[in-house]
Amino acid sequence: MELHPGEERAISKLSLRALNRATLHRQWLLERHDATALEAIEHLVGLQAQSPQAPYVGLWTRLTNFDPADLVTLLETRQAVRGSTMRATIHLMSSRDFLAFRPLIQPRLEREVFQNITYGRHRLEGLDMNAVLTAGIARMTESPATAAQLRDHLAPLYPDRDPAALAHAVRCLLPTIQVPPRGIWNKGGNPTMSTAALWLNSPPAPNPSVDPKSNVDLKADVDTIVLRYLAAYGPASVADAQTWSAPTRLNEIFDRLDLRTYTDLESGRTLYDLPDLSLPHEDTEAPTRFLPEYDNLLLSHTDRTRFLDTPTRQRLTHREVLTKGSVLHHGHPKALWKLTKSKSQATLEITPLTPSPAKPGPQYSPKPKTS
Repeated sequence: MELHPGEERAISKLSLRALNRATLHRQWLLERHDATALEAIEHLVGLQAQSPQAPYVGLWTRLTNFDPADLVTLLETRQAVRGSTMRATIHLMSSRDFLAFRPLIQPRLEREVFQNITYGRHRLEGLDMNAVLTAGIARMTESPATAAQLRDHLAPLYPDRDPAALAHAVRCLLPTIQVPPRGIWNKGGNPTMSTAALWLNSPPAPNPSVDPKSNVDLKADVDTIVLRYLAAYGPASVADAQTWSAPTRLNEIFDRLDLRTYTDLESGRTLYDLPDLSLPHEDTEAPTRFLPEYDNLLLSHTDRTRFLDTPTRQRLTHREVLTKGSVLHHGHPKALWKLTKSKSQATLEITPLTPSPAKPGPQYSPKPKTS
């Protein structure tokens, strides 16, 4: 049940339950949609793919008739790709979205490289980074390369540097893509990388941070990414959008756009939304849904209380909830699931996050005494 336009306009404050149902609706988790895999990937602005098989579960739980072969075809025909984008993690995106949005994520990826305790900081000081990236491109031009192959190629060129740090810089600073068979249903293999320019036969995007001579106006693109975020994750705050996508200083973008505003009844925060999108009634029933590990539903807001209720937050850390698949019940993760396979069988293990109520036993009613 959706609110009528007049009812929506009259609402200025949203409860946690209302926010929960609104975002589930935007995420196609209140009802499965009759859409293609590519349409779903673009509506969600990508799916977390740190676990290579996770997008298959994420699409199955949102689409009416999803076949894993549909996503395999998208990856093998290069209509979709897996690469480092939001939050410096691997995402499955349509190729056109990856090319459009990857430059916007560059500042976050640079912070990941240069501030990283393990691979950055002093290990990269004083390097001509453009030369390092050029060497990485040269190796991937020969053929897609694993991290180990990048290390082997870069180590003799920079014998006084940590090869792992060099390879990590190439992976993050260039728009690298993990090519198939990585990410193909029921197949494995080490992550093997190419660049967007090589894999998608597209010109390399300007990198204004690495190359100070570039002067690219990205304002229109930032507007687009904010609008796409709200369509899939709203209503949300400015901080929520920055948590999801990494670009900072979005306040002026939100101020410039024609957006509807609400107040979070719990925290008092200002929440923004697209003016023409309706909200489901907060009493709408939420069906049970399986989410893959690291699903963006649970990662894409600074304040995650709309999904992680108090008992769950008290029992488990956010990371513990994310590293296994989740079972949403009444709109909240109430159990974790894990699939283990052998040659002869597959076993689905479901672990409740909070104790289930005891099943009532048969009731005994004594017969009344007769006199």
